Amino acid sequence: MKQLIASFLLIAPALALVTTAQASTTNAAATKATTTTKKVTTVKKTATPRKAAVVAGTAAAATAVVLAPRVLNADEMVLADRVHTGRIACELGQHVSVSKDDKNPGHFLVSGSGFNFHMSPVGTSTGVVRLEDAKAGAVWLQIANKSMLMNQKQGRRLADECMSPEQLQVAEAIKKNPPQSLLDAPGK
Repeated sequence: MKQLIASFLLIAPALALVTTAQASTTNAAATKATTTTKKVTTVKKTATPRKAAVVAGTAAAATAVVLAPRVLNADEMVLADRVHTGRIACELGQHVSVSKDDKNPGHFLVSGSGFNFHMSPVGTSTGVVRLEDAKAGAVWLQIANKSMLMNQKQGRRLADECMSPEQLQVAEAIKKNPPQSLLDAPGK
């Protein structure tokens, strides 16, 4: 909701400038039409440099509002420090590249074969590292021994069994010494 209000506050002055520029252009055209009575011709008026600059400024402001990532809180910044980065090997020969976004602290660029996402950390109750690109519907989940990339809008996994070197060590340790099953645990 805050982002919606902020975007409105940024776009409203630009729209007012465009409306003012259009009104002054219309008034000038109306004055010109009334002074020439003998010869009636249709003149296609091109955009003035000032009007083009205002329109371009409005488009740039709108783009900046859409592309501006949200500011992360302290918990999300701590969570961002736990994200494994680099080129991460996945099953079926796939790779996912996770890199920090230098322009936006705490945000990440997740890319691979056929996808590019700009993700930010989201807190979870289980402690799982979760990165989301809400606009694209993509989610990167990272647990101790593997990671996966899902597209919630398409309802499918884009990459699974992805393991950074740290996760590979944890997976091998689990294979050597598997944890006790919750079903086999003695009751209290």
